[in-house]
Amino acid sequence: MSAYRIGDVTKRTGLTADTLRYYEKIKLLPRVSRNASGIREYDDKDISRLKFIQRAQKMNFSLAEISDLLKMRENPQKVRNDVRQLTASKLIEVDEHLKTLTTLRDELQLLLNLCQGSEDGCPIIEGLDD
Repeated sequence: MSAYRIGDVTKRTGLTADTLRYYEKIKLLPRVSRNASGIREYDDKDISRLKFIQRAQKMNFSLAEISDLLKMRENPQKVRNDVRQLTASKLIEVDEHLKTLTTLRDELQLLLNLCQGSEDGCPIIEGLDD
């Protein structure tokens, strides 16, 4: 099994050293082994866990939800329904966010169109004042 120092892990994952320490502090990452000098040594399992965390974050799961997912990851067959429920809830959140973003995009497009057709004043500023 390979051992990686914190600098190696930051290069492999793109995470900062502070983030790695924080994940360990909040127990998203189990206590990392240390060598005789007290320097953290990450292994392949730690790297896999960090990549899992990153993928989950890209799916907009919160750190608390990721913590739950990591626990569920240990025995996925037993918690399949829990994972489905959490994922379904996340999908509903994403759909609601998409609706909000679509409305925002439409409003911004309208303001931009009004601004391009206006010869006096600024419909964008006026629209934000409303």
